[in-house]
Amino acid sequence: MRLRVAAIQMNTQDNKESNVARAETLIDEAAAGGARFVAMPEYCNYLGEDKPGNAESIPGPTTERFRRKAIQHGIYLHCGSVIETGPNGKVYNTTVVYDPKGNELGRYRKIHLYDVSHLGGQYCESTVVEPGDGVVTVDVDDWRVGLSICYDIRFPELYRALAERGAQILMIPAAFTLYTGKDHWEVLQRARAIENAAFVICPAQFGSHPPAKQSFGNTMVIDPWGTVIARAQEGDTVVLADLDMEYRSEVLKKVPALDHRHPLFGGPVGRAGVHG
Repeated sequence: MRLRVAAIQMNTQDNKESNVARAETLIDEAAAGGARFVAMPEYCNYLGEDKPGNAESIPGPTTERFRRKAIQHGIYLHCGSVIETGPNGKVYNTTVVYDPKGNELGRYRKIHLYDVSHLGGQYCESTVVEPGDGVVTVDVDDWRVGLSICYDIRFPELYRALAERGAQILMIPAAFTLYTGKDHWEVLQRARAIENAAFVICPAQFGSHPPAKQSFGNTMVIDPWGTVIARAQEGDTVVLADLDMEYRSEVLKKVPALDHRHPLFGGPVGRAGVHG
């Protein structure tokens, strides 16, 4: 009922081959640290202006390399997000999860797209990215894992839907902007953890990347009480944390909020959202 996880922090650039090679090295490091479940950040294979030109099918060259790493180390591998070929010249921002035998457990396409204007710059993800339309969970050993990506974090209804499907771990790989990250990143992660009594794993991009953008970094793992139990320093790195199912059960006994949801709002979820 314990799970050692690794959240990988990267500074992805616009050279896909270099990015994937660096990701492979960090996966090796995470596996050497004893991680059973390894997770990468958003856009781990390419972060630049030409997303359509660097999109691939899934399965494809990038995901095949990651799949082989899962097999090599006998780990569950969450591929952060990669650029998947989409319809009408657009792409999907897609998470893929592999089991230790290299089987694809699930695929999630980012639903909420980052179309904003603020002092930190102009962002219009929907110009090139097609939104997904599904709520996705996968099973990692005895744990149920809910999938999301970056800007999704601002939409709590997605995470409640994942909790209703039994998610005990919420994944939020990101390339959060420096401008918003300094004020919103940690508080949003902790809120999603507390309100769903879930562990939250947030592998992040850090530093500058084309075209003159800046990511906040600060990769973290949060426990169901909302406590930061692991945090990355600046740089390409691996953060390890041990998740304890029994501790989550203790949190739910102390504050059984998931059992107290009013029927007006679809409640109750049921204690712990535990699946059989």
